[in-house]
Amino acid sequence: MTMPRRRPGRPRRSESRDTREVVLTAATALFAARGFDAVGLRQVAAAAGVDVATVSHHTGTKAQLYDACFARVFVAERDALQAATRAAHDALDTGPAAARGALHDLVDVFVDFLQEHPQTTALWLRRWLEPHRHADLDERYSAPLYELVEQLLRAAAAAGALVEPTPHITVRSLVWAVHAHVVALAADAASAQRERQEFRAFVHRFLDGLYWAGGQPGAHA
Repeated sequence: MTMPRRRPGRPRRSESRDTREVVLTAATALFAARGFDAVGLRQVAAAAGVDVATVSHHTGTKAQLYDACFARVFVAERDALQAATRAAHDALDTGPAAARGALHDLVDVFVDFLQEHPQTTALWLRRWLEPHRHADLDERYSAPLYELVEQLLRAAAAAGALVEPTPHITVRSLVWAVHAHVVALAADAASAQRERQEFRAFVHRFLDGLYWAGGQPGAHA
């Protein structure tokens, strides 16, 4: 049986996916560095090594491209956090010590992810410079990640592993602290790695003081 011929000039599906990823990678870097208004589709095309028509074909308008960049970093971050949150949920039934270790592990995953993907921080900080503009991005690509961890804290509180009256405040405070850590990182790799370990240890101490001061859940309250 003969296979149908591919029409001339029509990319294979794998080629199409690869091109879209190249475009999104270039666009993410530009939006993270310059913000929404300072980036045009022609600049994205030049950075990706394609023409403007190709950018439009794969991502649509500039607003749609901007949304796709956030969707892309959201999926990567969600995938990194989901396994750690599942492990933490599983640890709740085995007592406060296991919950403590699981929360430490979750924080380490989050710190590592943002430090290894600094454009995620830069992209969000550019968005947050204008808090009332593109606010729908927060609902789609930020709030679900907050809720993932807030659910864990509520479950830990219900299991008696800790006392947490305002999980939304705690999660947002930690998220902003990690973003600030990424912004302030040293340029050389050795110093950045040392700062990662120091920051991890700081957040561990913060969580221990918040939830397990005196060795008991909520003993500080």
